Amino acid sequence: MIQLNYRDARPIYLQIVENYRLQIRSGILENGEKLPSVRELATQLAINPNTIARAYRELEAEGWIATVPGKGCFVCGMPDAETHEKLLAELDRVWASLREAGFTEEALIARVQGGNRHA
Repeated sequence: MIQLNYRDARPIYLQIVENYRLQIRSGILENGEKLPSVRELATQLAINPNTIARAYRELEAEGWIATVPGKGCFVCGMPDAETHEKLLAELDRVWASLREAGFTEEALIARVQGGNRHA
């Protein structure tokens, strides 16, 4: 089940991406498992189908899922080491941007660890 937080500053599509990453990492979703169609998930979450499509494209680009034309989207498992490096590089860029915006190291670490949501 996808959990959305409408008070979260992150875009909805990124929340969906992160929810699926977590479910795949934790084994809730297994390799080969079919994801809901864009329309099904959009109806279930009561959001625009384009938001779901964007999340699925992001997950596919990162190697988490694969689209089979006419069949749907399926879990591929954890991305390879190269994808991990790209994700960590992206984290480094975002971290640097947040530091430049005035966030303290302590506030960011607390946020990552699930502490203060308004860091």
